[in-house]
Order: sequence, then structure tokens, then C-alpha cells
Amino acid sequence: MNVELRHLRALAAIGDEGTITGAAAVLRVSQPALSRTLEQLESRLGTSLVERTTRRLRLTPAGRRLHEHAHRILAQLDDALAEAVAGPRPLRVGFAWAALGRHTVPLLREWRHEHPGEPVEVHRLDDAEAALRRGTVDLAFLRTVPADDGMLDTVALYRERRIAALCESDPLAGRTAVSLADLTHHAIALCATACTTSAALWPAGQRPSSTFEVANVDEWLTMIATGAAAGAAAGVTAEATVHSHPHPGVRYVPITDAGPVTVLLARPRAATHPATDAFTTHARHTLRRTGATGIPVTDAARTPPAAGRRDASGQDGSAAGPVSRTA
Repeated sequence: MNVELRHLRALAAIGDEGTITGAAAVLRVSQPALSRTLEQLESRLGTSLVERTTRRLRLTPAGRRLHEHAHRILAQLDDALAEAVAGPRPLRVGFAWAALGRHTVPLLREWRHEHPGEPVEVHRLDDAEAALRRGTVDLAFLRTVPADDGMLDTVALYRERRIAALCESDPLAGRTAVSLADLTHHAIALCATACTTSAALWPAGQRPSSTFEVANVDEWLTMIATGAAAGAAAGVTAEATVHSHPHPGVRYVPITDAGPVTVLLARPRAATHPATDAFTTHARHTLRRTGATGIPVTDAARTPPAAGRRDASGQDGSAAGPVSRTA
């Protein structure tokens, strides 16, 4: 089977852009040439990779699988070529929202002190899991459970309380704690890519009046601070957000009856950097030594089956049990 790098680059770009036009522009080739490359790849594999519609292209299940592998292969090739010239690259760690909150800086400082020859780069990403699958990062801090497809392993690091984010003028903002029921008359802001909360966090029959999606943490904070929704806006998040994203117009208040969120460290089953194991061990031992939380976690090393996008407590958003979804 003669598959070339140009075939993989073509599929990666088509999957990313969703159109031949966009992918051709990214690759700086003509649309007919890109279409021929895709057809050649499908012919050599003997399977369809793309479903063609009048407006967009959609990857088939086989196309989605190969799309992820293509990104990872191309990233590994780019790394190998760069290392041949410049030497070994840093370990890359990704996160989508708040990393480890107040534990982030101490953990990284200790790593740099104990491993001076192994530099670490930290990357904030819209979708840390996708970046991990594509080989853009070597490890990622997650608060949602990755798809159980055999590609990733996870280690549970610790659990965090759930916190309500409220506009500073909200009557609830002056309280020392709130319940889920207190938030039902608010419009709940949900992040599109790193959400650990959904309406399912509330009991049936007591769910919020409305929810709306935002693209990232900056939009989430702005919508809550300005009340830019139908009625008062609020958010539900993990405790790390309090430390990583203070905002003059937002007050953070603990929620008394919502289950905690488990923070996971995820990695490809086949490590993409030689320091992956050492950093994983360092993170677990450092957080355990510093008492990251009083809520114990098990030392699970594999992800549980995922039904949709769940937070790392193991739930689809319900208040009881070990895992859920939040901003």
C-alpha cells in the first residue's frame, strides 16, 4: 500500500477545514489537485474517507480515525526533523481552562528544579484532548473523560469543589455558599470546548431556565460579568478557575450540593516524549505531598467508558457520583 506524506497532509487539512476550498488554501495547492490526491488515497486504501455534500465535506468513521493518526504522524515527523537540527524538544503539556489552578506554578517550578535538563512548555488550548490526540502536546490536564478508544491513558490527580461564578451585583454574590437550586433562575454559561457542566448536573424538574454556549473562558467571564444573557447569567466551574481567572466583575461562591470534579493527567498510550513517565510521577507525588485536596481519588490509570462528553468524576453531569461536566 503506497501512501505518501502528501496524502496524509491532504486528509489532515480537509478534516480540519471541512471544505476542499479551505484545505487547498491551507496547503497552497489547487482544488482539483487536492481532490485528485484525496481520490488517490481512497483508492489505495480501498475505502471512503469523506462524505461529500453540497456545502461541506464530512469525514467517514474511517476518515476520522485516519485523520487523527495523520495529524500525529505528521507532528512526529516535524518533531524528528526539528530535533535533528536543534536537538531534543521540550516536553509539551496542554490544558484547556485553568491547568491546576494554584498548584500549577509550584508543580512546574519543582519540576524545573529537579529536572533542569528537561524543559517543559505549557500550552493553553481550546481543546486539549484533540491536541493530545494529534500529537501537538505530550500530556494534558483534563476535567472531562476522553473517549475510550484505546488511544489515551489517564491518571486521576485530585478532585476539586464546584464553584458558582456570579456577576458581582448578583444578590447571591455576597453569600458564603449557594445550592444548585439557587441558580435555577439564571442563564447558565457553558464553554463549548472545555465544559464540565451541563443542565444534567441539576435534578430533573429543577434545571436552569436556560443555558447558552461560549467559545472560551474569556467570553464566559465577560458574559457572566455583564449579565449578557436573558436574565442574570452564571457559570459553574471547578475551583482552579478561582485562582487562574480572577475577574473584577465576577464573584466565585462554593456550591454545597454539587459533586466534585476530578482532574486528570492524560497521555497517549504510546508516549510521544521520553520525559512523559517522569512528569506523570512528579505530578502525582507533588500534588499528594502538598495536599492538593482533602477529597481522595483512586490511582486509576485508564479512562472509564465515555458516554458523550463527561467530566472526570464519571458522570454525565449529575450531582452524585465521582465525575461530571463544568466550564
